[in-house]
Amino acid sequence: MELRRASSKFITYTVLVVWAIISLLPLYWVFTTAFQLSEYHDEKTGQVISYVESEPPKLYPMGIPLYFEEWEKARDAEAAGDLAKAEHYRERMDMIVEDTFSGFKTLFAGTNIWRWFFNSAYIAIVVTLGILLLDTMAGYVLAKKRFPGRNFIFWLIIATMMIPGQITLVPLFMMVGKLNLMNTHWALILPDLSMVFGVFLMRQYMLSIPTELIEAARIDGASEWKTFWKIVVPLAKPALATLGIFTFMSVWNSFLWPIIVLDNADLYTLPVGLKTLQDQNLAIFKLLMSGAAVAAVPMIIVFIAFQRYFIRGLTLGGVKE
Repeated sequence: MELRRASSKFITYTVLVVWAIISLLPLYWVFTTAFQLSEYHDEKTGQVISYVESEPPKLYPMGIPLYFEEWEKARDAEAAGDLAKAEHYRERMDMIVEDTFSGFKTLFAGTNIWRWFFNSAYIAIVVTLGILLLDTMAGYVLAKKRFPGRNFIFWLIIATMMIPGQITLVPLFMMVGKLNLMNTHWALILPDLSMVFGVFLMRQYMLSIPTELIEAARIDGASEWKTFWKIVVPLAKPALATLGIFTFMSVWNSFLWPIIVLDNADLYTLPVGLKTLQDQNLAIFKLLMSGAAVAAVPMIIVFIAFQRYFIRGLTLGGVKE
């Protein structure tokens, strides 16, 4: 029995590890290409090699082994007393380092990426904070307040989740135009504040909060706002963290709506800015992958820092009333 259980666990973990590796390959390829050598002069053959487009493709940045190869040559030349050759190899080492980071150098020196990065971070933070406040209040009301039509309103809100986002693009575009919000960040912030999933998530989680705690706060003379802010919000921190992470990632990666309503390059978010970069430099894969790597880093940091909330978020919303 123990052997069968151990075998089953081994097979399960093996499948999961293999699947995780396969899933991470595209991300790994982005970073590998971003740091890959785009031009290297092979002194043995006299050829100029581009490892970015090499066939078969290289599985790791070639600058690392080539750098140490040139370093060994410089060391041997210096030990033999040939200082001119040693200096030559050191220059080749410097060229390898410069070429390895050339994509990022071009990206930060020749594009508006800092502005795009700031725009994405600013919009994602504002929308995340707004959704946390609005959806928490809505979830609290729908979970703990008794009024006629409460369940009908909740299911009506949930029903809007069944509507594909592409269907609402045209009417939303017309509304933004009539409000004179086109080509402003408000056109990105305001529509994103109506996040139905957040209402559902917070409502379901707050059903698990004991009503007796809220009633005790009222008996002690706490106002409605104080009860909400001092009792409900601290107890809902796991759901708030989960919703905040999902919202930030969704807004950060948003592409379709920003590219529709924005026409000013200074207002572009990072995904839209990288798209214009691709249009202008279609064949420069190293530059494109450098931009993709920069865009991916914040999401990787967020995931690593709050991965336990991602796991917990999978179980939220399973409370029955």
